[in-house]
Amino acid sequence: MQNHPPKPPVVLAIGGHDPCGGAGIQADIESIGANGCHAASVVTCLTIQDSCNVSRLIPIPPDTITAQAQAVIDDCPVAVIKIGLLGSLSAAEAVVALLRENPHQPVVFDPVLTAGGGRDLANESLLPLLRRELLPCCSLVTPNTGEASRLAGSEAEGVIDNDGRALLGLGPQAVLITGTHDQSRPSEVANRLYQADKSPIVSVCPRLAGEFHGSGCTLAAAIAAAMARGEGIEDAVRQGLEYSWMSLRHGFRLGKCQSMPERLFKYPRQKPEDDE
Repeated sequence: MQNHPPKPPVVLAIGGHDPCGGAGIQADIESIGANGCHAASVVTCLTIQDSCNVSRLIPIPPDTITAQAQAVIDDCPVAVIKIGLLGSLSAAEAVVALLRENPHQPVVFDPVLTAGGGRDLANESLLPLLRRELLPCCSLVTPNTGEASRLAGSEAEGVIDNDGRALLGLGPQAVLITGTHDQSRPSEVANRLYQADKSPIVSVCPRLAGEFHGSGCTLAAAIAAAMARGEGIEDAVRQGLEYSWMSLRHGFRLGKCQSMPERLFKYPRQKPEDDE
């Protein structure tokens, strides 16, 4: 009798397409695969972008977004949904409707609000919907410090603990605020995990030189894959941070601006604290 290998867990990645391959759906697929899962994907928008910035967003019609997702959910045992760039209010509404129809599905949301080159990717009409309707559907939200302040509606950007608690109050199970944009720590990065009725868990790693294209996508997708493999949120976050740090540590520069993470190695290779 032939023995078949175990089937990998399925992570459904919902997000935008980046033609240069550094961020978006391609980053999700690479990270999810490298972390032991199968990636299914739903495209919310096409983009015109390179390693420097996004110049144009081309939204996908909401009924097409819904149809893509439903085709996967009806056919495959989706373990976790990972959400990235939405690109339009109508896309966000379609995704919220999908999550409400699947209320027990674990969800990791990387709120991509600004491109690496600085372009705004979420207008002010989108933010109330994210706060009111999408965040309560999420198991984990993974903003950087600027995204956290903007989502929380903070008037004093940089008060990270206040933003973390404010975002928890909007309904997600947990919030991971990444520290790469926090310039108060020039030699290290502090990432903070917030959960209800627990003290924040702070994970510190050495700050790497340069800028990277798709680092947030890489991290959130790796965490989603760990959750799909059965890890709890704290262990999934720890493993995702280790994997994403190593992918940046071994990143490479192909274009004119940001480096691309090297995601296509099998986790784990080496922990940040073991690197010399």
